[in-house]
Amino acid sequence: MDRGSERDTTPARGAGDTDAGRIPLAVIVVDRTGLVSHWSSGARRLFGVGREEAVGRPAGDLLPVSGALPDHLQGGAMPDAYEAYDPEHDGGAQYGGPGGDEPGPGPDLEASLGGQTSFPTAGRAHLSVCRDPDADPGADGERVDVLWWAYPLVGPGPARLLVLAADATRLREERGDEDETAERIAPGFARHTELPAFDELERRLPEILPNMGPGLSGRIVSQVLELGYPVLEFSQFERVPVTPYWGVPRRLGRDRAEAAGSRVPRQRTPAVTAVPAAAERDLEYAAVRERLEFLNEVSSRIGSSLDLGETIREVTSAAVPRFADFAGTHLRAAVLAGEGFPDGPPDASTVMFRVWVEHNDEPGRWDDTVPVGEAFAFPEHTPFYRCMVTGDPVLIPEVTEELSERISGQFEKRDLRPLIGGRSLLIVPLKARNVVLGFMVLMRRPDRPAFDDMDRTTGAELAARAGLVLDNARMYTYQENVADTLQDSMLPQVTPRMAGCDVATRYLPGTLLGRIGGDWFDTIKLPGSRTALVVGDVMGHGLNSAAMMGQLRTAVQTMAAMETPPAQLLRNLDDLARRLGDTYLATCLYAVYDPIRGEVTLANAGHIPPVVVRAEDGGSELLDLPTGAPIGVGGVPFEAARIKVSPGDRLVLCTDGLVEVRGSDIGEGLAALCESAAHPAASMDDACDTIIRALNTRGGRKDDVALLMARLNGIPAEHVAEWRLDNDPREVGRARRLVREQLLAWGLPGPVETAELLVSEVVTNAVRHAEGDRIGLRVVRTDALLFEVTDDEPTLPAMIAAGPRDEYGRGLRVVSRLAREWGASATGHRKTVWFEQPVTGSDRIGEERRYVR
Repeated sequence: MDRGSERDTTPARGAGDTDAGRIPLAVIVVDRTGLVSHWSSGARRLFGVGREEAVGRPAGDLLPVSGALPDHLQGGAMPDAYEAYDPEHDGGAQYGGPGGDEPGPGPDLEASLGGQTSFPTAGRAHLSVCRDPDADPGADGERVDVLWWAYPLVGPGPARLLVLAADATRLREERGDEDETAERIAPGFARHTELPAFDELERRLPEILPNMGPGLSGRIVSQVLELGYPVLEFSQFERVPVTPYWGVPRRLGRDRAEAAGSRVPRQRTPAVTAVPAAAERDLEYAAVRERLEFLNEVSSRIGSSLDLGETIREVTSAAVPRFADFAGTHLRAAVLAGEGFPDGPPDASTVMFRVWVEHNDEPGRWDDTVPVGEAFAFPEHTPFYRCMVTGDPVLIPEVTEELSERISGQFEKRDLRPLIGGRSLLIVPLKARNVVLGFMVLMRRPDRPAFDDMDRTTGAELAARAGLVLDNARMYTYQENVADTLQDSMLPQVTPRMAGCDVATRYLPGTLLGRIGGDWFDTIKLPGSRTALVVGDVMGHGLNSAAMMGQLRTAVQTMAAMETPPAQLLRNLDDLARRLGDTYLATCLYAVYDPIRGEVTLANAGHIPPVVVRAEDGGSELLDLPTGAPIGVGGVPFEAARIKVSPGDRLVLCTDGLVEVRGSDIGEGLAALCESAAHPAASMDDACDTIIRALNTRGGRKDDVALLMARLNGIPAEHVAEWRLDNDPREVGRARRLVREQLLAWGLPGPVETAELLVSEVVTNAVRHAEGDRIGLRVVRTDALLFEVTDDEPTLPAMIAAGPRDEYGRGLRVVSRLAREWGASATGHRKTVWFEQPVTGSDRIGEERRYVR
């Protein structure tokens, strides 16, 4: 015969006595891998292990997994103390698991942890717990008699087991049981039909769960109620439900009418039995302690991320369902946008954003009336505005019909009455440094105890901690925005097509060190259709490195425009860094590509060498260059190297963040760079992406990355024309004729007249001011027409203001007006004046004539 069928499962005296079942509970949630995902403050008190230490550990290492009965219960003295409840079994209770006819050795929590049971189990175990954090690891602990309930969980998400545990010894002490019959306290389960106060128990059940958000909380509560509510069995006829250890019972005769004066609202909670003064003091102490533990638990959960959006969701979800049934967070626009600290207190014109809402009502009930993302200014005559401008919590124990109508009337085209009427309302400010950043709206349904003064203090403390976390996230977001702006402003807008070469770049911020860093790249247009390619890396990270990077980059651009040779440029840069400070260190690789000669001149200052991919056979090689010392070391010479390149060859320059991974040899990264750079690609952008993907798969990258790739196309010889002119005024007419003939030979009649005029002006200046016998004239055809005039006078020309009667001084003004670009540079004892015209030029001489007049 099934002994469970002989047992009387009907609750007798004590079944409705919720005070008898008040016991601090440890609540643990275990995920599908057997690791602890939630660990309540009650679990910390019972087992002596903090949440930080417990979460992520195997549950079997922390919980009483033994299923053996205590000695005094062997032999069937009280087999029902180790029942396993199966709601589908008619008898209601079974011993040792479903289907057992005789008492077994007791249920095994280890089986539940291993996912071997599909029904709830309960039992007892003796543990030795050391609650002293300063004790030695091998020290003897306190002997604890543990009652436990285990519920298997199903559904989405990783949660797979809920474990409740309580200290039986403490329960006996509170009941005053000193004889051996006290050992008969046992955990069990009861159907909802067996509990007279089931509605109240169902409402309060979420309060025992650790902070996990209303979604997971609601799913766990529904499954607990379906599988069987946890009860304490003091005898075969005395079974009481477990109730959360939370809240302060009121004295006899004190009700909501007393708090509200003559108004008599509807009863929010069941009648409460009178409590002796001594017991009430104990309960008040327990309530305060529970609230402090709630705040500590919330503090440990919020602020896990510096992402402002994630922090907002954590703060809002922390209050539901344990403290409130509804929580809505509103923030000032400046805070949400990641701007600077808000100026002054908010007022009637301050725009607030509803950034997140959590509730445990039916899904969708609040969505239309209080949508997330809505921005508006709160009306003055509302409790929300009062909290916002005063910075103090606003407590309304019950929103009466009159008050709900008045509040709803302040908001156009929305009826808040069905949502807020009859509820208890608490509005707490979110402040940092005495400035209101926003506020949080908290509400409880009418079937829960109204917010009281202790709740106001708890809510204010919750908001204070949340405000600090939100301000930290705001400052981080603001600094990230500043860093983004600074970094983006310092990175060049590289032209993908230069004279004789195509360029593609990539920049990746450091994965752990924030966006801002000291890596940079640049392409600089030089006279003679040449292009300077630069990659550098300032040692360190942060604003100082970025500032130094900006200074060095500006210096490189200036010296490059002056046609400073690569080795001399690095030497000047080294001198500059040492003048700026002792801590300025950087590596730099500077290369100048001459597409007419088909060669690249490079100088290296402690940087990783570039890779050349040959177009002829597709092979790649790491260039062997004189390394040199980093910029800022001083006293070390720099050498330049010259290599020949062919049209279609690719030059790859990067910073060490791409090839260097902590714990790996940099040689492996350089080899991977060579291999990935040689991979065929449809475009330059695809080639860069291939390199980034190949080297990022190795993992462990923390530094920022700068990558610059140039395809060296060259300029065909037939697109270059050069002449030598004598230093004679008659050569000006010859120069015009030579340019006309060459442009017509190239099939470019459009820019002929403008080119003749500008060449005439520049050659005239050279004839007039140069001291040598020879003047050089060169025309280069690329995407634009480049005209260069070279002479032996190193002094650079300057535009001067010419009066109406002056015969000279207008030549360079004409060039500046008609040319797309122009400039001058000096090298040694020679100078070159150059200007550019579009290939598809038009006659702009008429415009210049009108301009001169």
